Amino acid sequence: MERQHRQITIIQTAIILISAIVGVGVLALSLFAVRAADTGAPLVTLFGFLIGLFGLWSVTKLGMRFPSQSIIQYSEDLIGKTIARIFSLMIIAFFCFLTAFASREFGEVIVTSVLVKTPLEVTVIVMLLLAAVSARADITTFAYIHHFYFPFIIFPVLLIVVFSLKNANLINLLPPLGNEPNNFFGGMFTMAALFQGSFIMTIIIPAMRNPEKAMIASYIGISIPGVMYMLIVIATVGVFGAEEIKKLVWPTLELAKTTSLPANILERLDGAFLAVWVAAVFTTLLSSYYLAINFISQLLRLHDHKLFSFFLVPFIYVIAMFPQNLLQMYEIIQTVGRGGLIYTIAYPFILLIVAILRQKKTKQNKSL
Repeated sequence: MERQHRQITIIQTAIILISAIVGVGVLALSLFAVRAADTGAPLVTLFGFLIGLFGLWSVTKLGMRFPSQSIIQYSEDLIGKTIARIFSLMIIAFFCFLTAFASREFGEVIVTSVLVKTPLEVTVIVMLLLAAVSARADITTFAYIHHFYFPFIIFPVLLIVVFSLKNANLINLLPPLGNEPNNFFGGMFTMAALFQGSFIMTIIIPAMRNPEKAMIASYIGISIPGVMYMLIVIATVGVFGAEEIKKLVWPTLELAKTTSLPANILERLDGAFLAVWVAAVFTTLLSSYYLAINFISQLLRLHDHKLFSFFLVPFIYVIAMFPQNLLQMYEIIQTVGRGGLIYTIAYPFILLIVAILRQKKTKQNKSL
């Protein structure tokens, strides 16, 4: 790989991971955790984070063994072209589904909370087209886009969560294991699915200046969203209580409504939070879409992914509009998200085991 293709720094890699993970799932995060474990929601979130961390570790280890290739390329050397291409197609389909449901959830929130007279179809297609246009950029510009939006995503959300903690009641978080956890293990995998944006590392590592330091960026990039998600769950459960959260659709948005800045500078922060959330949705949706079209171009042995930047939009739009209502959409999202762990965690781990057993690896060209 030529020098100009390796432009991504460790800091940029961490930022891409953070903004790829933190996205549309922030609003319903606490609802998923509470339904699974009641007051044990923070513990479910923690275990979900650890599962996501394990998946990212596997992907990063693989990337460090094959620093000039993505998972589409080195998987064919490890398990054979036929099986690898089948799994590659499944991964592409999975990230198309993630893109579709992220855009649909974005549309549902916008037409419910802000643009109540705007058709749902308009908000969905606008976000998809915005992602498609942005996805035409090369990997360096892709990193700059994430870098630009990063401060607008992280700091306001942390500010809202920190100020909301003053309204929290510790008793709402007891017992820590939950009163009657209905689906603790299922909840763990649902929460782990919220970290699947970290799979973007498979195409970032080949563009890193120092791929041998990718693990540092990975730990930083997933730890910040992990801490943020934990704080959001603790704050929402502490303020509303587990039983009240079960009646809410978007607990984090309700938390923003009840939070105010000191001296009543802003009495409600839901408007500011939604503005920040839109940016977070865009970067997450862009990441999953960019990943899908890059994987297609690599699978077809093409040098440029721009050909597919608009090709997938109609298919993703149809998938996005398939759920009949909000409840059905969230049921499908949880099912697809948990099933996707096979491709984002189990599959990379199996590839890593095969690579170790077969002693397969490639060395980075030191002249780069």
